[in-house]
Amino acid sequence: MASTNINILEDFIDYCSLRNKVISKNIANIGTQNYKREDVVFKDLFNESMQNLKTTDPRHFGQINFESENTIKVDNSKDMVSGINNVNIDEEMAELAKNTIKFKLASKKVGDYFKTLQNVIKGGGL
Repeated sequence: MASTNINILEDFIDYCSLRNKVISKNIANIGTQNYKREDVVFKDLFNESMQNLKTTDPRHFGQINFESENTIKVDNSKDMVSGINNVNIDEEMAELAKNTIKFKLASKKVGDYFKTLQNVIKGGGL
């Protein structure tokens, strides 16, 4: 696995960690009057993919500027799902479970890479 892939996975782990905090904050505020749920936008993976894209003509994508950091956005929908704010506990719990699975997968891939690297350094080969 190339080091750029590890960097992407590390960025993804950071995203999952931040997303876990934001989802937990949403769940904790389920009973808070007029609280607006939040979500995290992951830009780095998209940026990296766009930079590695090969095109036949430079005009295919033009000048595209993306933020390079994860950003927290506030959901300003007026939909009062819980009766007092726009947090839907069922959706938040489902998103938390999905996020946990993604975090564990990315962490395992990074860990496997470094275990293999350590094994090669010790002379064990692949």
